[in-house]
Amino acid sequence: MNKHYQLQSIAQWANEDRPREKMLSNGLTAVTDAELIAILIGSGTVGESAVTLAQRILASVENNLHELGKRSTKDLQRFRGVGEAKAVSITAALELGRRRYLSDLKQKPRVTCSRDAFNAISTRLNDLHHEEFWILLLNRANEVFGRERVSIGGTNATVVDLKLVFKVALDARAAAFIAIHNHPSGNLQPSRADIDLTERLKQAGKIFDLPLLDHLIISERGYYSFADEGSL
Repeated sequence: MNKHYQLQSIAQWANEDRPREKMLSNGLTAVTDAELIAILIGSGTVGESAVTLAQRILASVENNLHELGKRSTKDLQRFRGVGEAKAVSITAALELGRRRYLSDLKQKPRVTCSRDAFNAISTRLNDLHHEEFWILLLNRANEVFGRERVSIGGTNATVVDLKLVFKVALDARAAAFIAIHNHPSGNLQPSRADIDLTERLKQAGKIFDLPLLDHLIISERGYYSFADEGSL
């Protein structure tokens, strides 16, 4: 750890090292995740700067902001130096980011075919080197009002929890949904596991009156649609 950070308060740091000043001078992209959290919490404790405290919090979730977003205010208060106010600031900021992400579709695109669904999600998945599973949330007009990542996996597969898929869709009051996952290998042919998952999603959707309209496999080469292939 940098002794400069250990022995001096943030007020004593050079302007380019102070998170607020660094953000104002160099822009948001110049600020690390820890520095952004440090700006939120405002101060550290005796012997520990806000940045170091933020680094400690991030280290507990392996620097994964998605995992940090799952932590409650009570979880965060278990860290020395994090009281209720700081914990609320962090959780509120993460929740605001989540809501912004869900509402980033300024105009709700209507899905009339598999190509519409592909266009609504492809930029999120095309360049990934690992598999992710997402769902598009649709209203009764078949308009996409949200996109949710349900799971992250490795280069060959990702584990999908059906309970989580339907919890997300039901909590959002979706009228229907479309499943999407990517194949980093570029191969668009569904695996046996992909076929089985599609069937389970379809059957569970019937039980919850929440129909699965399609399941897309996406790669840099294009996409495969279970609906287009008559498999739904």
